[in-house]
Amino acid sequence: MVTGRALHFVFKVAERKLTVKFYREILGMKVLRHEEFTEGCEAACNGPYANRWSKTMIGYGPEDTSFVIELTYNYGVSHYETGNDFQGITIRSKEIIKRAKFNDWPIREEDGKYVLEAPGGYKYYIIDEPQPVDQDPIHKITLSSSNLKRTVEYWKNVLEMTLVEKKDKTAIFEYGKNQAKLEFIDIGTKVDHAKAYGRIAFAVPNAEQAIIRKKIKDTNNKILTDLISLDTPGKATVTVIILADPDDHEICFVDEEGFRELSKPDYQSEEILERFIKKEEDKTL
Repeated sequence: MVTGRALHFVFKVAERKLTVKFYREILGMKVLRHEEFTEGCEAACNGPYANRWSKTMIGYGPEDTSFVIELTYNYGVSHYETGNDFQGITIRSKEIIKRAKFNDWPIREEDGKYVLEAPGGYKYYIIDEPQPVDQDPIHKITLSSSNLKRTVEYWKNVLEMTLVEKKDKTAIFEYGKNQAKLEFIDIGTKVDHAKAYGRIAFAVPNAEQAIIRKKIKDTNNKILTDLISLDTPGKATVTVIILADPDDHEICFVDEEGFRELSKPDYQSEEILERFIKKEEDKTL
């Protein structure tokens, strides 16, 4: 049995300074850790790029208890073409609505929710309720499906997520009741990931990675990167396996034990991030 824990969603961002401003000043998140890398990730964490890159983890609370956002920045890449694969992230927080209006950040109403767009065009759906303090404000992550029946088969029967709601065109999954949920919407056409494609990550006990690997092979599904150890300079090493679902949504399963060490908050990272943003700006002046 897979006992996963929802961790984060990875976005490739081209405008790092404006993006960080949006997540901190509009969404009200805090930088939890920031890491700089001199070459591309062996598990393609930064996409198909062999260049220098950075990773910024940002969220409402420590990664041990909160679903967070990973902002991946590739130096020298100024634009990413977006597809139809990512639908949005839903957050409960009327405070976000107030901050957006106060800061003149574009916001609109749609089907009873407020919609904001992060730099790069990534949508956030805001529920007009007080931001909860006893649970994660991030309610769900919504992705596209070209065939909902096939999607449900994969996420329910192969990855063993709990199917908590199923309608004609939507399905919602979770690994735990207090975790952020994963929703799929059947868009009735092929899912296009383009260049900006993201990745969702889960933690599982180390022993379960081999179980997942076997299930993927037994069902002839895709492994993009087989079990591999990844180093972060000065921090813990983690083991990951990277999969792709039937619509090629990328999925990372990282070992829980290593990740808890790696993901300890480093609140000095905020200053480190600001320093690297300024260094890059100074070079372009």
